[in-house]
Amino acid sequence: MAAQPPAAEESGPGPGESELAVNPFDGLPFSSRYYELLEQRRALPIWASRFVFLEQLESSPSGVVLVSGEPGAGKSTQIPQWCAEFALARGFQKGQVTVTQPYPLAAQRLALRVADEMDLTLGHEIGYSIPQEDCTGPDTLLRFCWDRLLLQEVASTRGTGAWSVLVLDEAQERSVASDLLQGLLRDAKLGNLPGDRRVVVVTDPALEPKLQGFWGNAPLVRVPREPGGSPMPIYSDTVPTDRVKAACRAVLDLCREEAPGDVLVYLPSEEEISQCCESLSREAGPLAPQGPPPRVLPLHPGCGPAVQAVYENLDPGGRKVVVTHWLADFCFSLPAVRHVIDSGLELRSVYSPQIRAESQVLRPISKCQAEARRLRARGSPPGSCLRLYPKSFLDLEAPPLPRPRLCEENLSPLVLLLKRRQIADPGECRFLDRPAPEALMQALEDLDYLAALDDDGDLSDLGIVLSEFPLPPELAKALLASCEFGCVDEMLTLAAMLTAAPGFTCPPLCAKEVALRRALEHPDGDHSSLIQVYEAFIQNGEDEAWCQARGLNRAALCHARKLRGELLDLMQQIELPLSQPAFGSERNRRDLQKALVSGFFLKVARDTDGTGNYLLLTHKHVAQLSPNCCYRSRRAPARPPPWVLYHNFSISKDNCLSIVSEIQPQMLVELAPPYFLSNLPPSESRDLLNQLRKEMTDSAAESEPSPTRELGDGCVLQ
Repeated sequence: MAAQPPAAEESGPGPGESELAVNPFDGLPFSSRYYELLEQRRALPIWASRFVFLEQLESSPSGVVLVSGEPGAGKSTQIPQWCAEFALARGFQKGQVTVTQPYPLAAQRLALRVADEMDLTLGHEIGYSIPQEDCTGPDTLLRFCWDRLLLQEVASTRGTGAWSVLVLDEAQERSVASDLLQGLLRDAKLGNLPGDRRVVVVTDPALEPKLQGFWGNAPLVRVPREPGGSPMPIYSDTVPTDRVKAACRAVLDLCREEAPGDVLVYLPSEEEISQCCESLSREAGPLAPQGPPPRVLPLHPGCGPAVQAVYENLDPGGRKVVVTHWLADFCFSLPAVRHVIDSGLELRSVYSPQIRAESQVLRPISKCQAEARRLRARGSPPGSCLRLYPKSFLDLEAPPLPRPRLCEENLSPLVLLLKRRQIADPGECRFLDRPAPEALMQALEDLDYLAALDDDGDLSDLGIVLSEFPLPPELAKALLASCEFGCVDEMLTLAAMLTAAPGFTCPPLCAKEVALRRALEHPDGDHSSLIQVYEAFIQNGEDEAWCQARGLNRAALCHARKLRGELLDLMQQIELPLSQPAFGSERNRRDLQKALVSGFFLKVARDTDGTGNYLLLTHKHVAQLSPNCCYRSRRAPARPPPWVLYHNFSISKDNCLSIVSEIQPQMLVELAPPYFLSNLPPSESRDLLNQLRKEMTDSAAESEPSPTRELGDGCVLQ
């Protein structure tokens, strides 16, 4: 028998019933707000599929149910609530309903909306888990969670996690965590699912055939299309040379025509989003002399809590213009949108395992994404969809589906998690789309160099500790090495700052900003400069005006502070040794360099000619220092550092190394595994290192070899 929903949702309250009907989740009477939202929920296209879904959830032989529907149908808000009703009716005792989202902002936003619709308190019965923020409690039944966070959780335990129903939402986004979780569940790598556990995979119709084949024809619930028309797209004759200018012109034309409804603008990058918002804020005001000017709002991962403004109701006659990118292809339903302006492009970071580098790739979106964007403008009457590209551009260059991120990211963190699940060969795991073999092999090689694997290819003791940290393996290794070298306090700060670094600073806008920013630079390089910036931020009371005067992003610095606390708590839980702060001392300077080299020896480059042309050790690419590097901003002419350690190498028109610090080659010879140096491709740099290794070995020939250095209980640092 299918689980029955709460009686209050069968019909609205009759006379006096609002005082009698109680919420089955907390036992309190429903508010009038609940019934207002209930009427809105009943108008959603997915509402007609409610009982079919609950029946399939009850009776599915495999415990898996697929749900397919277009954006805006109500899947992300209603499916979690029905799963919570199912769990409550069944009296599940083994955990909560967990709903994954591909973006932290989406998980937070959905938790807020669903708590409102269910008439419950956020942080109690309804909660969310995102990086540096866990808004849940002991009574939480329905939890929205970033999918990478859930993957980290299930990798840290032999069980399947604290959930009775798992909803994998927005599967068509093809995030690494979502694809991997499906693979682990499909092959029972999370343990055999007991009969009272359920998995719901929610997707766009475009991915439906692939998921049905992957899940062995699991029951499928198709959501009917939303009533009301959807606009026919209007195409441009050519692709504009200035996308921002073309998008602004289209928005201003809509404002002049006084076409009702909010506007959603899609541009490829956060930089273009900012430029568009600034331009529209200046130009749109004079177009509305009789009413409020359009409210221009950005929507991207860097917005943080400011995303709430996108959902705020405006005064009558007001209009929002939301400027976004791929983040809002499927997530973040905006009911008031009636006009879409689509650039048809996305800017994505794509990792190349052969050269251990990321490249910023500007490319066409998929046909699936283009259709999802068009459908944002549907309604009664339908709005408009302007595509800033010709129809041939979409027909000839756009792939059918979004590219799987699993095939475009560095797989070292993924392989580390698979090894933690005791999957000896990552090739054993089933994937919706299998990564390239060379990408998996490169990840295994990197983990082997970091001493995360033993001779049998399983996780070493050190590898187990590395897998506990929500950091890239090389950064986690540097943090663990700091325990040995006595610079934990500084390395905690640096790990947090490196994680928060994207969008950390904006270019200085004036000479005064340049001078104030330069005063924060450290002579030892960018890594020590990041520590110095953080320390100054804390000493100045996390002041907003202090940050603005230096062109610093206060939100990113606050993010770093939270992450630092989280990392410190984790180290204390694992019982790793800590150390007192000593930043600025000569010994601390050397110790910090040693910790960095212990983790980032794979990312070292040498200046080949004294002019700043750096040859990377692991392959024969030549790179330049980033324009933001502190070595390039110094006034006095100085020779670039001969040997540097870098955090990122990005393939662009300049092939830039970013976040760079000088190191001594002797330190590299001492701390990098000997077989790593032996495996370097032939170059003058390799010859110099091998000669230096021979000299250091000869000088120590009469003394005993250095004992193996150990960390904690048997974690060996090489």
